[in-house]
Amino acid sequence: MSCQHLTEAGAVEPGTVEECPDCVAIGDADWVHLRACLTCGHVGCCDSSPNQHATKHFESSGHPVIRSAQPGETWRWCYVDEEIG
Repeated sequence: MSCQHLTEAGAVEPGTVEECPDCVAIGDADWVHLRACLTCGHVGCCDSSPNQHATKHFESSGHPVIRSAQPGETWRWCYVDEEIG
C-alpha cells in the first residue's frame, strides 16, 4: 500500500541551500545533510545532525513529507507513515 502523503506531496524545490538556517540562527555549524519540507519549503538538518531541525519542523508543523536537499538526490520521506518514495 502506498503512502497517500507521498502521493499528494507538492513539488517544492529546495533551490541551492548550503546550510541549515536553524543551526545558523543558534550559532551551530554542525549539520550533516539538509532536508526540505514539501509543504512549505522549510529547510532543516537531517536526523544524523545533532539538532535534527527537519524532524523538529515536522513535530511542530505536522507537515508530513520532506525531500533531500542534497545535490543530485530527489528521494522523499513521509514522517507519518515512515515510508520513502
